[in-house]
Amino acid sequence: MLINVPETVVADALRGMAAAHPELTVDIENRVVVRRDAPVAGKVALVSGGGSGHEPLHAGFVGPGMLSAACPGEVFTSPVPDQMVRAAAAVDSGAGVLFVVKNYTGDVLNFEMAAELAEEEGLQVTQVLVNDDVAVTDSLFTAGRRGTGATLFVEKIAGAAAEEGAPLDRVAALARQVNEASRSFGVALSSVTTPAKGSPTFDLPPGELELGVGIHGEPGRERRPMMTSREIADFAVDAVLEDRRPNGPVIALVNGMGATPLLELYGFNAEVQRVLSERGVVVARTLVGNYVTSLDMAGCSVTLCQVDEELVRLWDAPVQTPSLRWGR
Repeated sequence: MLINVPETVVADALRGMAAAHPELTVDIENRVVVRRDAPVAGKVALVSGGGSGHEPLHAGFVGPGMLSAACPGEVFTSPVPDQMVRAAAAVDSGAGVLFVVKNYTGDVLNFEMAAELAEEEGLQVTQVLVNDDVAVTDSLFTAGRRGTGATLFVEKIAGAAAEEGAPLDRVAALARQVNEASRSFGVALSSVTTPAKGSPTFDLPPGELELGVGIHGEPGRERRPMMTSREIADFAVDAVLEDRRPNGPVIALVNGMGATPLLELYGFNAEVQRVLSERGVVVARTLVGNYVTSLDMAGCSVTLCQVDEELVRLWDAPVQTPSLRWGR
């Protein structure tokens, strides 16, 4: 691994991020990343966070048009409430703060505690839970469905609304609408290796894949012998559509798990688009790349979000973050 020692992986990454992105304020000691111009007067602030290892989620999405702040935890470990309260206080302009929380038990408990502490300090906080993964109902880290690729859609669309000056209740309603309209399914072609362990965290023999894997390497629905890109696209897209059949256009995210190159992801996207066309689903926008990752896992996920004209407009709105930027 390209690291010094496992104990400093997150701090070293934050030091590097600070050096690369002067438009951000990076508090390495307290593990908080904030857009440098925060707080922005009259603007609802968006705060998210989670375990490190899923980059660019979440710190890579801090900036105009998306998150106001992010709280990176240790690898695959929730940030602590103090981080979240510190982040909320740093970005609150008096218009309120929206916590975007992926449905993992540690994240949910810590964000709930942080919201209570922040409200005791006079901040107005609303929370939105992201739980878009259709693969399994409960897993090693969750009660209910896991939060995965839809997190990006929620942060982008709600972030655009906040940038336009929408009030907290409207920003939260849009975030919930996006989550309800989104479904995801992931596939692992290899295991994931955490810096602390230094070896694969689960056993996936060569020539096999895990259908429905979680972003921490949680078990999915089943294992099968290796499939072609075409076969994986058929399985993943159909799993999403069986859970929620859209009755309008969608935004499609074809996401890499960290170790799958764009050459393969674009080829996989061609198959995803084929399946969607065959199933009569209209694609309004597509994003391809590594956005919600799992360290060095080879694999992919598909997220579909049904959209209307307003959601497409907010998706297209300008954004300027380290890892997502257009229109500025």
